[in-house]
Amino acid sequence: MTLDKIAYWNVVNGHRDIAESYHLLTDRLYAKDCNFNAGAPVDYCAGRDAIIERFWQPLVRAFPDLERRTDIMLSGQFKDGQWITTTGNFVGHFQNDLYGLKASGRPHFIRYGWFDRIEGDQVVESYVLLDLTRLMIETNQWPLRPQLGESWSPAPATQDGIILQPADDAESDRSLKLVEAMIAGLMSYDGKSLASMGMRRFWTPQFQWYGPGGIGSARGHADYERAHQGPFLKAFPDRIGGNHKCRIGEGAYVASTGWPSINATHLGDDWIGIPATGKRITQRIMDYWRREGDMLVENWVFIDMVDLIAQFGIDLLPNWERQIP
Repeated sequence: MTLDKIAYWNVVNGHRDIAESYHLLTDRLYAKDCNFNAGAPVDYCAGRDAIIERFWQPLVRAFPDLERRTDIMLSGQFKDGQWITTTGNFVGHFQNDLYGLKASGRPHFIRYGWFDRIEGDQVVESYVLLDLTRLMIETNQWPLRPQLGESWSPAPATQDGIILQPADDAESDRSLKLVEAMIAGLMSYDGKSLASMGMRRFWTPQFQWYGPGGIGSARGHADYERAHQGPFLKAFPDRIGGNHKCRIGEGAYVASTGWPSINATHLGDDWIGIPATGKRITQRIMDYWRREGDMLVENWVFIDMVDLIAQFGIDLLPNWERQIP
């Protein structure tokens, strides 16, 4: 028996009210010895019991009415693995402290990116990022410089991100090749001019880039270069690609994650208000892209900001014990 995408969706969508069903959800989907890799401060959970204890229980205690709202769902083969990935938001009232963050009592949306590798009828490997820094900003607990970008991150403009039926292989391949060509362009930065990467070949003039809290979102080339790309490349001019766990395309969408995805040296001052540390760092990253025609139009981006900033020597969540394998 194989856990296909529709069966997976039926379990996840049938248990949107996470507070009521996370034990059942975990038991039905996850292998007993699943390797579950989450963003900081949770980091690594060895097996189903640890997933419940370290990931779900703190989250549900903090948000007793927690609900999952999925915006994008893709599946595909990467290397020898079968993967399903989703992104969207958890939503609920922040009633109890989470990882040392003080509860607000108000409802919040928490962006998530989620990749699951399937073997047979169970999930055996997962990579999960929550946008905790955006939650810090919303609850006035962000200790660094105000972000340069905006705070919006909507569902796809076309409202067609949940792909349950098989997509056209040619369209999927077209999307994947466009993203890979764009990434190759990013790696051609000459260290001087942003134009050296040729990004206008790949993105529409008013594309939407939805970044993590602390960086924020941007619209169009000039705004993106101001809010993210320029400061990022100044801070990490020697960045190189890293350990990609999954990159799949389905229809007009592509999803990718690396753990870590980037290796770099923190050489430039004032990225999110932090002076250059000179330290060698890694970045856990997830991306979801949407294509229209021959151009990319939307990009949902997750960076494990808590883990990255900890590598600079700044612990945003000091009251939680990390568990790194």
